[in-house]
Amino acid sequence: MERPSVAFSAPGKVLLAGGYLVLDRDYTGLVFGLDARIHVHVQTLQTSPGLTLSEIIVKSPQFRDAEWRYGYRETEENGGIEVTQLKGLSTSSQSQNRFVEVALAYALTYVSAVGSTRIGPATITILADNDYYSHSGSSGNDISPTVDRFLDFNIPLHQAHKTGLGSSAALVTAFTAAVVAHYAPLEVIDASSMQEKLRLHNLAQAAHCAAQGKIGSGFDVAAAVYGSCIYKRFSPSILGKLGDVGSKGFSTHLKSTVEDTNPSQKWDMTIDNKNSAFLPNGLRLVMCDVDCGSETVGMVRNVLTWRKIKPEESALLWATLQKGNEDLALEFHNLASKPACQTEDYKGLRTVILTIRSLIREMSRKSGVPVEPEVQTNLINACCDLPGVVGGVVPGAGGYDAIVLLVEDNSTVIDDLRAFLEEYRLDADQGQGDSIGKVRLLGAKQEDRGVKVENSTIYDDWLK
Repeated sequence: MERPSVAFSAPGKVLLAGGYLVLDRDYTGLVFGLDARIHVHVQTLQTSPGLTLSEIIVKSPQFRDAEWRYGYRETEENGGIEVTQLKGLSTSSQSQNRFVEVALAYALTYVSAVGSTRIGPATITILADNDYYSHSGSSGNDISPTVDRFLDFNIPLHQAHKTGLGSSAALVTAFTAAVVAHYAPLEVIDASSMQEKLRLHNLAQAAHCAAQGKIGSGFDVAAAVYGSCIYKRFSPSILGKLGDVGSKGFSTHLKSTVEDTNPSQKWDMTIDNKNSAFLPNGLRLVMCDVDCGSETVGMVRNVLTWRKIKPEESALLWATLQKGNEDLALEFHNLASKPACQTEDYKGLRTVILTIRSLIREMSRKSGVPVEPEVQTNLINACCDLPGVVGGVVPGAGGYDAIVLLVEDNSTVIDDLRAFLEEYRLDADQGQGDSIGKVRLLGAKQEDRGVKVENSTIYDDWLK
């Protein structure tokens, strides 16, 4: 029996407050979901009558040569479903896609653990909303974009410049949801069920950490599943002893981890998506892609080294930053209680944001890590001088690759900001010798909703 086609999407994210702090369970992060989404469509792979395949094809048709073929098999000793990339065909990419490969193995292992469903051949199509990549895109074939939502970037995937919206977490979340929903004997994934969202969250966190090769804070996956939220991370030990696909008992361990049935390893994160994790009416969050980049892993390592060397100094600063982040959430909550906000109502919000930025620059100085580099300080300050721009920060781990602004939600403010950024340049002799290239206002804006089921018809042109 042919299984139904399914499609899910998951949002990108921006960590507005709590960069670095979110790595520690003593602190929280304020993360907003974005309306830029990663989409995953799964359908049965059609084969000739009498022909049996154990193959799954994954395509990312917005990019050149972005097709990966995988064989799959059940391992011994309850080790789960192992997937192997098939590289012999000329149509397949010879490069590895680590996030796809690991997410596929984890999703298939969970499917096999929850029922006796036979896993059959399938075609999986991945599509990304345009704001995930800086490349402007061009039509290299006769596909007409669906209202320009999915551009044909017409370049190899490895040449695409990401804008830092959390594509890997959104991909793994949408991917695992779609694969499980396609194969599961029951409706294991119900995007409207909080219990099933929790299972999806746990599965996506496990797969994403395995693909990264480290156990991160998980705020990006939480936003992909739940949307905007105030997030406190889970204890790393929950995933620390899970093991790898193919190891003895991995299938059972993954199932108990996803379903949270191990009393000695209970999930302990906090995800509050109802209180203060939203913007008040009249205010809009916008992202600006800066044509530069930061090595986030190195920055995080250096900040954590500073914390270890100067524990008292860093603890005091982080406690003050946490207070500032809580004040920010409270200010959002207070503004949301007003039926309508005027420009003068944002005075308190401006003050809170300036305080947080001052503390972040202090962390930059003390740790030697450019969390808010001077070039970004100049850019944000210049934007904040424009009418209707309330404030801005360098989101997440900071660095050179993006800024986020809070602006009054009207077209004149947006148009003026876009025009200003198109002309903005910073000479290399300013800002400690650093320079930034083109700054582009992205179309993505804040959206509260997390993972959701999609109507497959919006992908028709790309599924031909």
